[in-house]
Amino acid sequence: MRESLRTLLRSRADSSDAAAGCLVVAEVAQAHDGSLGLAHAYVDAAAAAGADAVKFQTHIAAAESTPAEPWRVPFSRQDATRYDYWKRMEFTAEQWHGLRRHADERGLLFLSSPFSLEAAALLDRVGVAGWKVASGEVGNDALLDRLLASRLPMLLSTGMSGLAEVDRAVARVRRAGVPLAVLQCTTAYPCPPERVGLNVLAELRARYGCPVGLSDHSGTIYPGLAAVTLGAEVLEVHVTMSRELFGPDGPASVTTAELRQLVEGVRFVERMLASPVDKEREGEAAAPLRALFTKSVVARQALPAGTVLRAEHLAAKKPGTGIPASRLDELVGARTVRALAADQLLAEADVERPGLASLPTPPRRLAERA
Repeated sequence: MRESLRTLLRSRADSSDAAAGCLVVAEVAQAHDGSLGLAHAYVDAAAAAGADAVKFQTHIAAAESTPAEPWRVPFSRQDATRYDYWKRMEFTAEQWHGLRRHADERGLLFLSSPFSLEAAALLDRVGVAGWKVASGEVGNDALLDRLLASRLPMLLSTGMSGLAEVDRAVARVRRAGVPLAVLQCTTAYPCPPERVGLNVLAELRARYGCPVGLSDHSGTIYPGLAAVTLGAEVLEVHVTMSRELFGPDGPASVTTAELRQLVEGVRFVERMLASPVDKEREGEAAAPLRALFTKSVVARQALPAGTVLRAEHLAAKKPGTGIPASRLDELVGARTVRALAADQLLAEADVERPGLASLPTPPRRLAERA
């Protein structure tokens, strides 16, 4: 099933490492507010941040809505109805072609969620790298069948569905033999940490045996980073140039600057996960540093020869080239065989005691013997 995502990643040029990594999708949605210029600016911003894909939503008001559709958030002073808002979000076919070409030029996968059969047909002509099925469309069999007919990989969001509905949609995709990734999503804007549902990633992977991911609406980078540590293969986040911009999704979006930070974090996490550490070998490699950072037993004060050592005579100080500090207690009760200066590192030859355990000889003295 890993090959399914590699199919989706086919345009991520030359690096097999990139192809194996988490697909980071910058979701513009309606953040462009109907401005074609701003939509193109988001393409550039997504590419500059290091995202793998830029994603829009394709709304054709007459095909998906009615004037009676209620507002999710009554944010607009210029749109009398939600239908009017969707109408204002429409781009022409040529404008969509331009956005896709721009994404291609910037090395981004071009994605857009269709919200009607007409929108799917339009995007089919424009050309998308795959289909992102929005949460509200999981039960729309006619739309699913229209998308599956193209044989393109499918990202299935699950924000409004229980498992039974997801099961049904996944079975439909499986029957069509189309590559699939299932995304955990919570339809809340913004989504609080208690409802992100990172636990669902493992549940989806076990239930469907396919790549899984997170469609995040928290407006922060934290769920995405956590999801990658749990093996998420797709990460979708809403983006905005600024949370002060007009529109309903600002609080649920990361800024383009935060998107860059998120991508850097994702790649950092991937490198950590791909590089298991052998703790024993790391300890051996740190041997030269031990001499600098560990401590040895030293005389706390000047001590004449013949002093029977007590705990208050001794201290642990750097460098770690003498008797290790961990053996300080063994020296209590030993007798000095020569005078010691304050802060002098003790060596085996400096003390005697019947039955005293053999103590390591400092490298300095080894060198002298050589």
